[in-house]
Amino acid sequence: MIETLSPTRLSCGSRVLDLSRPQVMGILNVTPDSFSDGGRYALRDAALRHAESMLAAGAALVDVGGESTRPGARTVSPTEELERVAPVVEAIARELDVIISVDTSTPAVIREVARLGAGLINDVRSLRRDGALDAAVDTGLPVCLMHMRGEPGDMQDDPHYENVTDEVCIFLERRMAECVAAGIAAQRIVLDPGFGFAKTLEHNLSLFRHLEQLHRLGRPLLVGVSRKSMIGKALGREVGERLYGSLALAALAVTKGAQIVRVHDVAETVDVVRMIAAVNAAE
Repeated sequence: MIETLSPTRLSCGSRVLDLSRPQVMGILNVTPDSFSDGGRYALRDAALRHAESMLAAGAALVDVGGESTRPGARTVSPTEELERVAPVVEAIARELDVIISVDTSTPAVIREVARLGAGLINDVRSLRRDGALDAAVDTGLPVCLMHMRGEPGDMQDDPHYENVTDEVCIFLERRMAECVAAGIAAQRIVLDPGFGFAKTLEHNLSLFRHLEQLHRLGRPLLVGVSRKSMIGKALGREVGERLYGSLALAALAVTKGAQIVRVHDVAETVDVVRMIAAVNAAE
């Protein structure tokens, strides 16, 4: 195991993320086919205004994504992804004082958004796409490595685990070691257990219950469960009815030590995080 202590500061390009307290990452999908808000922020100006509203609501990071990774999603070309993402990243970097995370697996996108002002690469494929690891090394930016088996198009085809938490930990530990060997310092790595990616409801619930076990990897944890199907299946709610379930899981993630929660509903989640912090600060 790589022996590291989870940091209280993460250098993200020209900005620094304070990890001494939990932070909220706002989701900005610039795709036409996102499961939750597809098409609403596909145009640059609409995306910029939404980023601005999330920053005002308390988001420390804005996560821009140009390729849907919902189950069954199609793969987009690097050119198409760049055309969606680059103008938005450039506009946010120019106009807002916020850390920009980019949800991408594509080497060309990684390099270009780093040039335009992104501060974090958030890759659901853990830099396993050809050329992605080299691109990430060259940017010098921190990276978030997520657990997933297969691709979004087939990841839900009968996933199986003997022990989902142990197997997620083993994958993330090995992938982190490979990234460190390639030149990404361990201090630049954030880990995401990948809720909803190649996992059944039972897998997701078990992984969440035992989330504390991932702290043995010594890196900050990012948890993204906002509006996901695990909430819909557990509560019998459609996408637009999953706010309360999302807030419950955000609160639980923070109490289990997650340093970053990735959400659609920023203002509501910021209140949850602040309320937990107020209780924890009391005598």
